Amino acid sequence: MKFKYVIVFLVALAMVLAACAPATVEEPVVEEPVVEEPVVEEPVVEEPVVEEPEVEEPVVEEPVVEEPPAEAMPVITWTEYDQDNMDPASDERVGNEYLRKTMPLFNADNEGVWEWVNVPKAWDQVDSEVVRAVIAGAEVPDLMESQAPNVMLFYNNGTMQDLRPWAEQQDWYADMDPGAMESCTAPDGALLCIPLVSRPHLTYVWADHFPNGYPTTPEDFLEEAARLKEDGIYAWTYFGSTAFGGNSASRMYWALISSFGGTYDDGQGNMLLNTPENIAAIEFLRTTVELEYNPEVVWAGDFLEEQAFMDASAGAIPTGLFGYRYINPLTAPDGTEYNKGNEEDMLDAIADGQVVLRPMFAPEGQVPGCNLYTSGLFMPVGAQNPEGGYALINWLLTHQDNYIEWVIGPGAGFPTLRTAQQAPEMQAPFYVEAASAVNASVCTPHFGTLERVSEAEELIATAIYNLIKQDPTLDIASTLQAAQDQYNAGN
Repeated sequence: MKFKYVIVFLVALAMVLAACAPATVEEPVVEEPVVEEPVVEEPVVEEPVVEEPEVEEPVVEEPVVEEPPAEAMPVITWTEYDQDNMDPASDERVGNEYLRKTMPLFNADNEGVWEWVNVPKAWDQVDSEVVRAVIAGAEVPDLMESQAPNVMLFYNNGTMQDLRPWAEQQDWYADMDPGAMESCTAPDGALLCIPLVSRPHLTYVWADHFPNGYPTTPEDFLEEAARLKEDGIYAWTYFGSTAFGGNSASRMYWALISSFGGTYDDGQGNMLLNTPENIAAIEFLRTTVELEYNPEVVWAGDFLEEQAFMDASAGAIPTGLFGYRYINPLTAPDGTEYNKGNEEDMLDAIADGQVVLRPMFAPEGQVPGCNLYTSGLFMPVGAQNPEGGYALINWLLTHQDNYIEWVIGPGAGFPTLRTAQQAPEMQAPFYVEAASAVNASVCTPHFGTLERVSEAEELIATAIYNLIKQDPTLDIASTLQAAQDQYNAGN
């Protein structure tokens, strides 16, 4: 306890002493005056300026790197036309000129995207060539031009793609002629081609050789033929050869047989030749040959029969509408010459009324018949650029000027687009004449339901040739039956 009191005492003492300490006295601050020293300016001595010559730095231009232009994908076509063939005497000059003019237009409209590249092919070999190429897995075009009779060839060999799903989505689809679309349709409903033109067959006639009009019945024809023979004129000329795989079966032979009410098939894929109508047609034709109402050149092949019409030594020639492109130059019965040496010769002769277009004659009660070809674009299986192929088809069908030029040029037929049939170009004398002849006829594809068209054509052409030229003593019914049985054995 005592210790506690001691501590308290000491603390109190310390506090008293602190309070009694004297206060701190601050001494006053005395400021001394600032003495400024005078500034002595040194004289400025200017150093002489020595100008050094300017050294120009070389300008290094950065190289301009140009972006390479977009590379267009080729759209490869196979056609019978050659854009590089400048020969004005070429049989295919019309198609050659069309491609030469039109391909650059397509390429310009599709610069950097598509480029139309055409590969010329022989017209009588290209169809079998593409079949072999597809089977072998070789290169094929994106599009090829061909005819509707080859639909069955391509269908049987799996050569072409079905274009229907794509075509049905296009604006032009509803404008297509239904018959033309049907001709491109395979048995399974696949659309194997886009038809561009219809090529009916008819008869080109020198009007002056038939002052009473072209005959409308077989009997009238025989009378006129006898009259003309007295004047040294053949009544007609036609392709009667078995050349080109029996191509004559699709030409005058079919026009005549179908006009007599005959047929090549039974509607079920079987060949049907031995019929009363077919026999009557061949009996008539055999008579005209025996009476020498046609020149011998009809059997020559290579389309030499056309020469007899060119010089007017024959009064008529049944052929395809496209014949105007090839039958030239012309000398009319009155001596008028059409000698431009191109398709304009026939067109000029028609415009002058020298040549008229007429249907085949037919027996009483029958309607004239004729073959109907449809020509179009096919897309092979294995095409490398199908989108480019679609673009080319659309471009052709949606640019009417280019389409009409195709129709009256390489197409050599009637438009398959119905609105295009009203184009001013379709009102020219040639097309007015042709429409009149076709409208008076029933034009159908000659092959009907036959699937092996090439084989059928050769059998039919050979049988008819043997009956009317090779051995006119042959029995018509049995000869037709033999050809019919031979074909049907392969069904």
